[in-house]
Amino acid sequence: MISEYPGQVVRIICVLLAPLIMMFGIYVVAHGHYGPGGGFAGGIVIGVGVILLRITVAPEVSHKWFPAVIGPAAGCVGVLGFIAIGGLSVVSGEAYLDYAAVEWFGGDAADRRYLGILLVEIAVGLAVAGVMLSLFDSLAEIQGPDETIPEADGYVEVPLGSSEGIRDGEEAR
Repeated sequence: MISEYPGQVVRIICVLLAPLIMMFGIYVVAHGHYGPGGGFAGGIVIGVGVILLRITVAPEVSHKWFPAVIGPAAGCVGVLGFIAIGGLSVVSGEAYLDYAAVEWFGGDAADRRYLGILLVEIAVGLAVAGVMLSLFDSLAEIQGPDETIPEADGYVEVPLGSSEGIRDGEEAR
């Protein structure tokens, strides 16, 4: 379980830096369609900004700012957005992710490609940030070594980190 970091200076610095880190991640996503970076790198940076808050401020505060549902929701919206944007070109009768074929975007072929790749970068950034946050939240729910493994199919409850027997009647190695 993650709790509040004990150092007040570290907490204040992290609370001040986290929005700047997330803003830089948005910059990387927004400018990744014509330069280095893009959705994956920007999504990682955005996710790191949220995770920084998760590990330094009290859980009640960080989950108030960014509820646990944000991770899975952003991941799903990002993946579905990527599929939908690519599907638009298939519906238009062209190859998957061929943005120039999508007449719905308007403009000439170069403008459609520009907008299409920007939307894909945003979708990938959402998906990556959401999955990162979801993974962190899942891993952070692991308690300390005093938690026991639930009994199922002949397995006995053993404190985590213990070398006691694994199955009923079986000795530890």
